[in-house]
Amino acid sequence: MATKLETEIKLRVDDLPDMLRRLRRMGARDHGRVFEQNTIYDTPEQDFRSHHRLIRLRVEIAENGRSEAKLTSKAPADRPQSHRRSKNYTRRHKENIECEIEVRDAALTARLLEKAGLRPSFRYEKYRTSFRLGGLHLDLDETPIGTFLEIEGRPAAIDRAARELGHTPTDYIRATYGDLYAADCRRTRHKPKNMIFSPKNRR
Repeated sequence: MATKLETEIKLRVDDLPDMLRRLRRMGARDHGRVFEQNTIYDTPEQDFRSHHRLIRLRVEIAENGRSEAKLTSKAPADRPQSHRRSKNYTRRHKENIECEIEVRDAALTARLLEKAGLRPSFRYEKYRTSFRLGGLHLDLDETPIGTFLEIEGRPAAIDRAARELGHTPTDYIRATYGDLYAADCRRTRHKPKNMIFSPKNRR
């Protein structure tokens, strides 16, 4: 089980082929594409969500059919006031304490979560192509509500990469996919359900 401080942003991607060209021109290494099925678990009263915490079960299916599952918990990073005054601290990056463990049996893990009193509260799917650039993780996510690039790493390195990709801090997105989906439903006047692909749009 690994626990770490996760610092990241999202960028909306309007031109996928152009973004792929930019990433490769920067020297980012392609680590492959997977299809993700994510399930967020919460109490019936939505206690985790109300405290900006998360329990997620993720199944990743590679293009060769091989799959693996991960159970992840996230909580907001509680930065001391001294760190918040540092020139390296900024609210424009999203920060969480993340704990992640690989699980062998996703179905069994789901049953154990439900026996513990948790229930699936939101499901979302995406196709993720992962890139690495130095210490940065760059994940290109194709979702039912559009394409996004997640950049994770040190704040200064995130800013440099975003700038090289033609973006400024005003483009940074700190929202979760659940929040982005809810906003999209409000915009399109659809009742929120789960952010999943229709069968015909799965590739």
